[in-house]
Amino acid sequence: MTDESDGHRFSEGQGFGDSYEGFDLDPPELEIDPSMVDPVDSRALADILDRRQIPKGQVDVESLVDVGIAYMQINRFEQATDALERAARLADDPTLEQEAWVNKGAAHAQLEEYDDAIGAYREALSIDDDSEHAATAETNLAYALWEDGRTEQALEHAERAVEIDPRFGQAWYNRGFFLAERGLHEDAVNCFDNAMRLDFRTPELLEEKAASLEHLGEDEEAERLAEEADELRQRAEQRLVE
Repeated sequence: MTDESDGHRFSEGQGFGDSYEGFDLDPPELEIDPSMVDPVDSRALADILDRRQIPKGQVDVESLVDVGIAYMQINRFEQATDALERAARLADDPTLEQEAWVNKGAAHAQLEEYDDAIGAYREALSIDDDSEHAATAETNLAYALWEDGRTEQALEHAERAVEIDPRFGQAWYNRGFFLAERGLHEDAVNCFDNAMRLDFRTPELLEEKAASLEHLGEDEEAERLAEEADELRQRAEQRLVE
């Protein structure tokens, strides 16, 4: 029998010197101040990683905005808000950042989260209150404020939207709607007419104009518009079926 005690002796290694400091599973860049961040916030880590680990120049923000819009088109609005906020925070281009905030607001509005929608639209306007996206932000903000019960502020922002872009049909429609809510039906009809001249012609607009005309005693025209609104809605429903 072989004496196994004379066999190979495993190395005992060099060991660690006295200066060994060990290692930490939590890198310093992920340290969180609990007074500033709720430790149970599931988004905190992802947000920190976005800011510190992903250089802005390496993110295709335009594609990320498109992802958020695509989510909205299939009614996945919560995922849309996440994607669009990430796009807004990673954007170097102010125009893209503003577009992301505007669309994020629209996604929140679809979820009836009007406080969040208002906040997103205000973020967009803080970037530039006279840009190509500013009129959309203003008119959408008007709608969110109205839904939130702040009707006076809603009209102010609807008017601001028209001032920024007089060729924005939806802005004219919103302004007319808020004026009609105040009983200013003649001014409302003028706004609806402006929207229609700009090719903004929806069943909702026709119905609102018909209601205002009825208040003004123009029953025949009001009835004609109500019928046209029904026809437009039926055509839209038929296209969905096809």
